[in-house]
Amino acid sequence: MDKTMSQKTREEVLIKLRRRYRTAGPEHKRKLLDQAQELWNYHRKSAIRALRAEPVPRAPCVITGRPVSYEPELLVPWLRPIWQATDYACGRRLVAMLPEWIPAYEEHERRMPSEVREKLLAASGRTLDRLLAPLRAQGGGRSLTRPGTLLRQHIPIRGSVWEEGKVGWLEVDTVALCGGTASGEYVWMVDGVDYVTTWVEVRPMWGRGQSGTLTALQDIEASLPFALLGLDSDNGGEFMNYHVLNWLQKRPRPVLMTRSRPYKKDDNAHVEQKNWTHVRQCFGFERYDNPEVLDLINALVKGAYGKLLNYFHASLKLDRKERVGGRIRRIYGPAQTPLARVLASDQVLAPTKQRLQREKAGLNPFALKQEVARSMKRIAAMRRAPL
Repeated sequence: MDKTMSQKTREEVLIKLRRRYRTAGPEHKRKLLDQAQELWNYHRKSAIRALRAEPVPRAPCVITGRPVSYEPELLVPWLRPIWQATDYACGRRLVAMLPEWIPAYEEHERRMPSEVREKLLAASGRTLDRLLAPLRAQGGGRSLTRPGTLLRQHIPIRGSVWEEGKVGWLEVDTVALCGGTASGEYVWMVDGVDYVTTWVEVRPMWGRGQSGTLTALQDIEASLPFALLGLDSDNGGEFMNYHVLNWLQKRPRPVLMTRSRPYKKDDNAHVEQKNWTHVRQCFGFERYDNPEVLDLINALVKGAYGKLLNYFHASLKLDRKERVGGRIRRIYGPAQTPLARVLASDQVLAPTKQRLQREKAGLNPFALKQEVARSMKRIAAMRRAPL
């Protein structure tokens, strides 16, 4: 008997031998019986019975248990374009985003069947994750932080000095769009995220000079819907310098500047996460060494891309930690957009909230996503253009 043959293969071979055996002459029947004996180690009479036997129809499969409510073949074709437009959000974030994104999809693309709409809106985060499980993928990068030692003694490590219940405390970091080669000049992205509301602002700059970093930070502050109270960075020299420190402290209400511990990325975990979701997922790991792309990138992040992230992309935020035995369990609050958290804060002025609500009312996330895609094509063409 051939032991390398799987059970499924044996059944398929047996079906073919039966088909030939029915119409074969005496000589050919003997050869087919010899093959059956060799393949399955049958007795001669067992081989005859096996090849003469009629195929027995299989009984219908009876599925027991709870009926399937969320059929992948029905829901995934409609869920996929929405999931792609949200930059591949997880199930818990999608649950919070679908009530806004489904009407926007129907307005911008095509109308969704009522059965599909009802099931997607009723699905839990785990159900959405199961539906999307076959479609996921991931990537990675590296750090180019240069330590700044001049003002390290003047800038405290954050620790518990932040008033973490108030909006306006920003974590900032830089991301190199260097294409894996640190030599020469290229575009850097300054990434800032508010600790309480998760409001994100991203700005490009050419190189990583102190004055360029200061200009990007000033532009970020001007775009915030709340007052800047504190700034927390890593130990890079682009942040730890007198230009930035004087700008923060020489004002009627000084802004506290703190720093993370050296080589402790978890101290800036919120902005480190946004470096991937808000910079790398859009701009990738290519090299942007054409200075003419700065204006296009700046218009994109201050326009369509920034509005898409802050108005329509929900995020999860840690609510509390509980110790269960020897393990720490992290409890997250419901997913919300940065705008929803800003509107819920009593520290943001009412006129500012009204302005943001009016601005969002005239936007469609799918139209913004298409505008981002068009802008990225122009940026990519200019990035590859010869200097």
